[in-house]
Amino acid sequence: MSGIENSGTDAGKGRVKNAILIAGPTASGKSALALELAERTGGVIVNTDSMQGYSVLDVLTARPEATELARAPHFLYGHVHPSSAYSTGAWLRDVLKLIDDGTFFERPDEAFSRRPIFVGGTGLYFRALAEGISEMPDIPQRIRDRWRYELKEHGAVKLHGILLHEDSKAAMLLKPTDSQRIVRALEVLDASGRSILEWQAERGRPLIDRQSAHFLVIEPDRAALVDRIERRFDRMLHKGALEEVKQLAALHLDPDLPAMKAIGVRELQAAMAGQSSFPEAIERAKIATRQYAKRQATWFRHQLGPEWRRLRPDDNFETTIQTLVANAT
Repeated sequence: MSGIENSGTDAGKGRVKNAILIAGPTASGKSALALELAERTGGVIVNTDSMQGYSVLDVLTARPEATELARAPHFLYGHVHPSSAYSTGAWLRDVLKLIDDGTFFERPDEAFSRRPIFVGGTGLYFRALAEGISEMPDIPQRIRDRWRYELKEHGAVKLHGILLHEDSKAAMLLKPTDSQRIVRALEVLDASGRSILEWQAERGRPLIDRQSAHFLVIEPDRAALVDRIERRFDRMLHKGALEEVKQLAALHLDPDLPAMKAIGVRELQAAMAGQSSFPEAIERAKIATRQYAKRQATWFRHQLGPEWRRLRPDDNFETTIQTLVANAT
């Protein structure tokens, strides 16, 4: 098997060889494909979905269940507390740590590697993995707390005005209501004295070796995907999604945090508060999921390059699996 440049001066470069990347909209079956490949290649699965990284929301984000976790090693699932605003840069640093810690090696002598399989629905994670991402400065907690306090006290529009005065170019690219990005731009400026645009212009190094990587994106049949979404949300409710929403509500978190925007959270919270009936909340959550899947599919269709192999309903997935298994031996 191909290895990973992970020794000596190459450790910081973190160039992952022979990786498999599997993208696709929610409920498209990408996790099942990743698990099958992991079992048959001796690989490890790395979460590439922003919501599945948060704890508490096991069921509502469709994270792998215990039986699936037992079949192959899984990493970066449920490791972030919902009170954190997990970013693409933070995820990439977590992946780099996996590489530098030797996670993808079976033995300390590095004689055999375990193929990394990146699977998820967050397009920016895949782009960062394959193309690199600009480094961002560390934000001291006092600065982070300051701007979150300002947001809570004065609102996004007021902070957008501050950003417009201090960093007009960055402000002009943001909507006055885009609270998270406005706060992020102000934090970076406050901590470093440089515009976030300057940091973003400094592209980092890709973590994967593109020449040996395999890029797959699932493009499911729309009608079949809608049916899968409907049935999956019903299963989530039976498996405890409502209890998870109650646990999340008990944390009294800022509603603008990413975890609080997970599909189903606001809808079920509204029903719990008597603002809608539960059937209405469930239907709204299903509609939101369908809309999200459509946005994902559109992004993948227009943003992923020609190196990505499109897996469509009529394709023989088994042939694809056999090819990748043969390539790994």
